[in-house]
Order: sequence, then C-alpha cells, then structure tokens
Amino acid sequence: MKGRYFDLREKGKFMEFVIVTGLSGAGKTRAMHAMEDIGFFCVDNLPPALIPVFYDLCIKSEGLRNRVAVVTDTRGGELFKSFFTAMEALKRDKKPYKILFLDSSDAVLVRRFKETRRKHPLSDDLNGSLEQAVRLEREMLKPVKECSDYVIDTSGVSPAQLKTRISELFLNSPGDSLSVHCISFGFKFGIPMESDLVFDVRCLPNPFYDEELRPQTGLDAPVRDFVMEKEETAGFISRFTDMVDYLLPLYSKEGKSQLVIAVGCTGGHHRSVALAQYMCDYLGAKGVKTSVTHRDIQKY
Repeated sequence: MKGRYFDLREKGKFMEFVIVTGLSGAGKTRAMHAMEDIGFFCVDNLPPALIPVFYDLCIKSEGLRNRVAVVTDTRGGELFKSFFTAMEALKRDKKPYKILFLDSSDAVLVRRFKETRRKHPLSDDLNGSLEQAVRLEREMLKPVKECSDYVIDTSGVSPAQLKTRISELFLNSPGDSLSVHCISFGFKFGIPMESDLVFDVRCLPNPFYDEELRPQTGLDAPVRDFVMEKEETAGFISRFTDMVDYLLPLYSKEGKSQLVIAVGCTGGHHRSVALAQYMCDYLGAKGVKTSVTHRDIQKY
C-alpha cells in the first residue's frame, strides 16, 4: 500500500483528503454539500477507525479520486473516541490530510436544534437536556478543534456565505501554503470565535455620525475615503501591515494552514469593513491566498 501511495506522488498525483468534523448543528452537512459542489467525493458519518481504511481504498480505486472529504463526529458515539488514534495512523503512514472544524456559539446551536426539532446526539446521556449536551460536546471536541487546520464559526454565517468560505478554502487547491481570511465584524454582535488575530478599530474616526455616510458601508467609496484619509487611520495601517507582514512567515513556519484576521468596530458596517477589505487586498497583491467576509454588514 505504501508503495502504491508514493508511486502516485512521484507521478505528480496528489489526493487532497479533508476530514470534516465539529459541533452538532454547526453546519457539517452544508459544508459537505458545498465540497461536493466543487468536486470532492464525500462520505458522511464515517467512524474514525475506518478513515485510514477508506483512505487506502480511495488510493486503490481506478481513476484515483484526488479530492476526498469524510465527515466524522459524535454521532458515532463510542466509536468517535478512536479519532486521535486514526489521525496518528495517517501520520505514521505519511498520508497527508487536513481537518476542517465547524463551530458555532452555544446559543445558536440550541436555537438551531429547537427550530429543526432534531435530537442532539448526546442528549440521551443527559436526560434530554439540550443545553447540557451542547456544552458537553464542546468540551469533548476541544482537543479536536485545537489540532484542526481550518476552523469556521458559522454563528452569524448564512448558508450562501458558508458555501463561499468552503470554495475559498478548497476550490483552488490550497496545498500546504498559508491562507489568510479577513473578517469584519461589529463588537456588539460578538467577536468571531475562529479569530487568530483581533484588531479593534473603534478608536478611529467614525463615519456613522455623518448622516450622508451612515446608510452606506465601508465598501462604498465615500465611506472608504472618509476612513482612509484620516491621519489616525494612516498610522494604524502602517502598524497593522507591519505586524501582519512580520507574523505571516512565523505562522507559516509553524505549519499553520489558515490565519484568520478579524477587524472590529462598533456595528461592523463602516470602519471594520474598510480595513478588513484593505488588508485582504493588500495581502492579495503580495501573492498571499486571501479571502474576506463582512459578517455583520447587513445587521442593524
């Protein structure tokens, strides 16, 4: 088996293997459908112990499936406890993979379960308590999240936005290079949970107090110009770009696959939007794989 695998590598053929996991109700099924739409062969609810076996099966198959995603989570009950054993087996056999973790806030998860009237996979062990089940699962999956290559917080993300994020991550074969995802947000709606770096720009002049600019966003030229032309913003951008330029090689050296930079203002409409977009464009112009989400731009 190993010989077959390395022969494929030598011929320039690579299998992109993604393990999708995360909290129940966080959007794993939607993520799987999005990955199918961009060419992944997907299998849902695969017990972790079978992941190495399935990996080998994909390698053996005629017409090598070079983009594969499997979903595994606590629906497997006791079977999920073999997750790290399975990951170690893949590492031992030098079979590359990435882990995508779907997360969401407790309140949003509880609301989603109530709306769909579905039962949480851990609720039977807790006398049917949904909130306790959500908290228990979060604690159980904390080590998995910590070792994941990609984390997406779907708390304030629409199905269309999630599909876009999946496409940005995997559509153009990211390989092992570091990608940067910028998020603008409003502090009054909470800090994005997947953030690696958080920058607070509430200290900068606020276009909200200009009645003509208030209904516009940081993507509109008048608001963008208002923000960018301020002396305070020029000083911030100089230090903002210097820090990110310094940190990116360090994160890349440590093997990080994705860096999430969150920029927040009060409501997530003006300053944060302009500056998150600026950073995305700045890094993109330097050849870094970038994407951006303006999480709260439509919220009031």
